[in-house]
Amino acid sequence: MHPSKLASIPLFESLKKRDLGKLSGWVDETQIDAGREIIHEGRTAYEFFVILEGSARVLRSGEEVGKLGSGDFFGEIALEGHEPRTASVVSETPMRLAVMFEREFHLMEDELPAVADRIREAIEARRPH
Repeated sequence: MHPSKLASIPLFESLKKRDLGKLSGWVDETQIDAGREIIHEGRTAYEFFVILEGSARVLRSGEEVGKLGSGDFFGEIALEGHEPRTASVVSETPMRLAVMFEREFHLMEDELPAVADRIREAIEARRPH
């Protein structure tokens, strides 16, 4: 994924060009059709997503508990804590997503600690109580 696309994402916007370049090698871009389940509650996690375009619903036990849109991210709780997915995410519209797999996610944690800290803050805010 091109570094300039990453710079437009709030999670990554404060990174230096060098760090954006490094991150771009760890992130792929994918497109999702409307109505597709992107992650399934209770399953093992292998990837982390950032929404570039589109919107999705967050479901816990089949009940909608939130909505996500451009700039939002999901999938981090299970990767960070090596836990099953805490919710399902279903696309409402066609979507473009930045995706980072577990290995690259952990490289990012080690090499870009400021981003990892932001993700950890979001994890604590989103963790079901």
